[in-house]
Amino acid sequence: MTIASIDIGSNTILLLIAKVEQYNNKIIPILNEYRMPRLGKGLKPGGKISGEKIERLIEILTGYKKIIEFYRVDKIILTATNAFRLAANSKEIVQIVKSKFGYDINIISGEEEAEYAFLGALSAFESNDVISLVIDIGGGSTELILGNENSIEYRKSFQTGSVSATEYFLINTPPIKDDIENLNRFLNLTFSEIKNKLSPERSIAIAGTPTTISCMIQNIKHFDEGKIEGSTINYEALKILTGKLVNMTPPEIKETFGEIMHGREDIILAGAFILLQIMELLSLSEVIVSSRGIRYGAIAYYLKSTSQ
Repeated sequence: MTIASIDIGSNTILLLIAKVEQYNNKIIPILNEYRMPRLGKGLKPGGKISGEKIERLIEILTGYKKIIEFYRVDKIILTATNAFRLAANSKEIVQIVKSKFGYDINIISGEEEAEYAFLGALSAFESNDVISLVIDIGGGSTELILGNENSIEYRKSFQTGSVSATEYFLINTPPIKDDIENLNRFLNLTFSEIKNKLSPERSIAIAGTPTTISCMIQNIKHFDEGKIEGSTINYEALKILTGKLVNMTPPEIKETFGEIMHGREDIILAGAFILLQIMELLSLSEVIVSSRGIRYGAIAYYLKSTSQ
């Protein structure tokens, strides 16, 4: 079976074309495509995704439709997360997409997003009986999930991500001392409930923030999934990198770290602070990096639900 899975996030719209092995439901990626329209930029609860952003969404889905048709997939899954949860006009956009493409967009809750992220992250590993923490830092929210393939012990969606934290707190470029202090105070308060509460045997960080940070630490200028998947982010290395970023403007960050920063140069600092705060609260010395996230989890969830 060949499946197309599209993850419509607050910052990115991602397409995965994957084959599923019939005998064990293993998800084998054939193609990954990435676009960064930032649908959630400036979006507040009850606000609207702008006409310009809707046009960009349609443009991206038009391109993705051609790819999907080329691969002659058996199933198409579209999943929307925080931006669609917040927007007052999300149902209207769902109807537009349905009428134009025939695609059904599934707007998932924060808890469902956490489960999808967990399933997606675990799909990268052969052994999943160990207690794993999955950290999914999105544009508008951050999900934390603890458990293994048999059960989930903890899952929560926190209402902050790399885009929203940047817009609320990192007002100046480079940020001034007050910006950093206000952000750290907010993050400490937001994630305080996890302190000494979660005890993972393995910690996995997924989505654009950790994959980009891994590239930066390894000095990789162009995204190379082979070098990113399964790499690690050490706490001390992350702290040193964050210390450098606070003194740089977005153009300087892009110039220094190369093409992998495209579309993330202005939000990577906030994402780094979120990851740093979580690692500090849980005393994590390192996290494993995976590029597998919601789009993989949506396929895993579909396979799980259809096999029952």
